[in-house]
Amino acid sequence: MHHNKAIIIGSGIAGLASAIRLAVAGMKVDVYERNALPGGKLSYFEKAGYCFDAGPSLFTQPANIEELFTLAGESLSEYLQYEPVSISCKYFYENGTIINAYTNKESFSEELLNKTGEPKEPVIRYLNRSESLYNDTGTVFLNNSLHKRSTWFHSRIFKVFRSLRFSYLFRSLASYNNTIFKQPEVKQLFNRFATYNGSNPYKAPAMLSLIPHLELNEGTFYPAGGMKSITDALYRLAIKKGVTFYFNTTVEKIIHTEAKVKGVVVNHENIPADIVISNADAYFTFNELLGNHVRAKKLLKKARSSSAILFYWGIKKLHPQLELHNIFFSNNYKEEFNCIANKTISADPTIYVNITSKMEAGHAPSGHENWFVMINVPPNTGQDWEILKRESRKKIIDKINRVLATDIEPLIEFEESMDPVMLEEKTGSFMGALYGASSNSKMAAFSRPPNFTSFAKGLYLCGGTVHPGGGIPLCLKSAKITADIILRDCKSGHK
Repeated sequence: MHHNKAIIIGSGIAGLASAIRLAVAGMKVDVYERNALPGGKLSYFEKAGYCFDAGPSLFTQPANIEELFTLAGESLSEYLQYEPVSISCKYFYENGTIINAYTNKESFSEELLNKTGEPKEPVIRYLNRSESLYNDTGTVFLNNSLHKRSTWFHSRIFKVFRSLRFSYLFRSLASYNNTIFKQPEVKQLFNRFATYNGSNPYKAPAMLSLIPHLELNEGTFYPAGGMKSITDALYRLAIKKGVTFYFNTTVEKIIHTEAKVKGVVVNHENIPADIVISNADAYFTFNELLGNHVRAKKLLKKARSSSAILFYWGIKKLHPQLELHNIFFSNNYKEEFNCIANKTISADPTIYVNITSKMEAGHAPSGHENWFVMINVPPNTGQDWEILKRESRKKIIDKINRVLATDIEPLIEFEESMDPVMLEEKTGSFMGALYGASSNSKMAAFSRPPNFTSFAKGLYLCGGTVHPGGGIPLCLKSAKITADIILRDCKSGHK
């Protein structure tokens, strides 16, 4: 295989990280991005004196980024600064309970005891198990391809099978949490972690109990300048390593003949390359770029993950009772997920509010705050999103008013919004599903599309819709898995 040039479609986090890894390995890398800026979902905008991270807002596992810069021989601190956040999230319940989720086991368990009466021992034991599950199992399955025999013959695979419990695979996360915790507020808090990959805790396997380890044990962080600083750092590093970017440039087709990739079509022109990596949605890649409708249709046999309705609000008042990350919980969590499964929205949705001006006052005018407000909703199947958005806005405002005993609407002096249709148009996420397929089945992790293709030699995939999944940490891991496979294929082909 000729492996001096690679073309990457899309400059999301996984696309940027893949470009860096391949460039460091000596390849010429060209990245084609249909938008004007890099970052994909990890985007940003400024209006009316307010700064908003438009997409993912939670930063965990900075070690993934540190590893990338070490590989490139660069000092991360020259590109990105970040600091730990002592409270990962503040949780508000309709019954008046307020919980600070401290990123310290002792402090967090003490908080749950004081606020709910939940004994400390089960909480600490749960977080210790979460850590063990991640270290013994997650690190193998999340850092390696599940579709390569080498993973299953890895020396650590025996430790993986020894550490796996029946309950991790064959019980739902909610059922598992119900056996551990006594208090409903605590059960709901730990059930929420299923939403980190767009899944339903009442259906998704208890394997997802490893997720709290990343946020509560390893810690939550804030990057100076906001989440866009992560994109900026990776883009600057890619440029320094010689990656070429083409913005406002749409790839129209992936050229493949005789089961082999030949390049891409851009502006009706053939661009040759023996290696093509798609950082686009896997469904879009198969259906639109490859014209392989059969394979694309197979992806739709798996339920799509949740989507979101987002509001970006400029609030002309400070709210000292709120933190960087805040959750206003639904009074009936199970009903909320039933509604999403039925392609509608609960009358009482859980609300996430992110306020980066808590960390950097310059993100809003003096005495004001920038609110990123989100609720989970079903993917787009033709619903009237203008009506649903209006209804959701009222529900959100009513709930925040009840819980905070305030009147928020007169304080909103700036507003923009986003819905599943708009998310698909902006990010290429099919049906607006934020994470591709959901993880609502015990075999979901094994059925995500692999990072390579067997039907088109030289075609690879990375990003949140393929293995190992969505979210910044997993997208960075996806980039590493994809780049490692490419380099191994090139080496074996060269031999």
